[in-house]
Amino acid sequence: MFSRPARLVRPLGVSAAPLRRTTLPHPLRWTSTFTPPTARRSTTTTTAAIALASFTAGITITALLLPHSSPSSSSSSPGPEKITYATQTEMLLAASEISSALGPDAVTYDPDVLAHHGHSDWSTSNSPHRAVAVVYPRSTADVSTIARICHARRVPMVPFGAGSSVEGNFAQPHSGIVVDFCHMDSVVAFHPGDMDVVVQPGVNWVDLNENVLKGEGLFVPMDPSPTATVGGMVGTNCSGTNAFRYGTMRDWVLGVVVVLPDGRVVKTRRRPRKTSAGYNLTGLFVGAEGTLGMVTEVTLKLAPIPEDTGVAVVAFASVKAAAEAASRLIRDGVQLAALEMMDERQMALLNAHGSEVVRRTKWEETATLFIKFSGTREGIRSDVGRVERILREEKPLGIRFAETKQEEHDLWAARKEALFTMVSTRPAGTEIWSTDVAVPISRLSEIIDASKRECSELGIFASVIGHVGDGNFHVAMLYDPSDERQKKGVERCVKKMMERAIDMDGTVSGEHAIGIGKKECLVDELGEETVDLMRRVKQAVDPRWVMNPGKVFDRE
Repeated sequence: MFSRPARLVRPLGVSAAPLRRTTLPHPLRWTSTFTPPTARRSTTTTTAAIALASFTAGITITALLLPHSSPSSSSSSPGPEKITYATQTEMLLAASEISSALGPDAVTYDPDVLAHHGHSDWSTSNSPHRAVAVVYPRSTADVSTIARICHARRVPMVPFGAGSSVEGNFAQPHSGIVVDFCHMDSVVAFHPGDMDVVVQPGVNWVDLNENVLKGEGLFVPMDPSPTATVGGMVGTNCSGTNAFRYGTMRDWVLGVVVVLPDGRVVKTRRRPRKTSAGYNLTGLFVGAEGTLGMVTEVTLKLAPIPEDTGVAVVAFASVKAAAEAASRLIRDGVQLAALEMMDERQMALLNAHGSEVVRRTKWEETATLFIKFSGTREGIRSDVGRVERILREEKPLGIRFAETKQEEHDLWAARKEALFTMVSTRPAGTEIWSTDVAVPISRLSEIIDASKRECSELGIFASVIGHVGDGNFHVAMLYDPSDERQKKGVERCVKKMMERAIDMDGTVSGEHAIGIGKKECLVDELGEETVDLMRRVKQAVDPRWVMNPGKVFDRE
């Protein structure tokens, strides 16, 4: 069979001429493909470093460049060079220059917009500082212009997608300019015969699946927050409930187009499914949280939509019992699409405050596994029977299999709505601390049980939600930030969870990335030498440290 050529699907009545931001009946738009310009050599001369006071709180923003010699020869290296970021006046001049280059509609200084782009209700990993402006590029060329202007003036750039990340990934500890990709929401090219699609970073993954890919029987199998956009998904190496079957975002990104901190544009690779040509630069940018450059195009692999799906919900007497049952399913090699867990606090919350769809079901207020099946109808029937036999041996309180597609949707909606329900119903004056870790499967029940026990001792709302199929789980706690005892208790609980995960040879971040919230934990997990290697990569790509500074690790 011959593969169909690449094509741009157009609504009826639209000319076959190359499309440029033509509006479709859905939020996604099609645009002609981008050809990177010839890389330009930067002619910017590095000036002497001067310590400048920041315009907020009188904080001096300085940092030390890494020495290029090894520790053993550091005594012979020149003294550390200081680097500074622009003053507020310089940042505003940069924003004005961007406005002149891209048009006045491309820049806003609105305080409400700045506040929205500088704070997350999903997380306590926020910074008190705010950017001076938000800019809205519409093309790779626009992003390159923004980067060249900001780089020349030493203005920090902070990429912004949907704002749904939880570790302060888009916070602005050094102020700067936020680059919002909401207008770069076009599909560049769709190759159904090759099972890949090229998109801009502002494309929402749900819209992409429903409005573009579904008609060809294909989908992007990641399943993060439904608000997430592709750029943020790449930046954090997201995953979600489908990771048990399909892996993480890194497994589905073929290549990216990236604007480097000085405005140069690179394309990391072409579209074949495999290549051994040079370094894996694609992998370097996936999960880098925008600290190495701004991704402006992403080529994604696609998966066939399964013939059928199914859902089961299984209640257990305790979190430990549920986690042990999940481990049993994994060890026995059952090929599930997703394996999730919610504790009794979450189930009670859904009964009280869930959506109308979710409240159609009277949920057992105990630890519950949510299981998704996918594949052929015959294969699912076999998997359902096997899962039921295994779980019966684990003494569940009850097992419920969806009998209709509507029931399947309603049952799974409870898992997907959990975080939104918790955030929308939290008491006034409280904040949510949500974080995650991942451990080897054999240690999963142990760490969940210990973390759950410690959280319960705080006397506040604390809940465990897990992507237990791949050893990843989340803890969410609601606390009063003005209550120092509560705040210290939450911090202590989170720190213990991180330490326990590392002791079990796990990771401090399964899918949320590091941001500003887990920088210290990264060193604990990987060691100073490994983090120092990351710093040297950052130094080589971004010697002025203007790309999303303050995230993942600090300069010194």
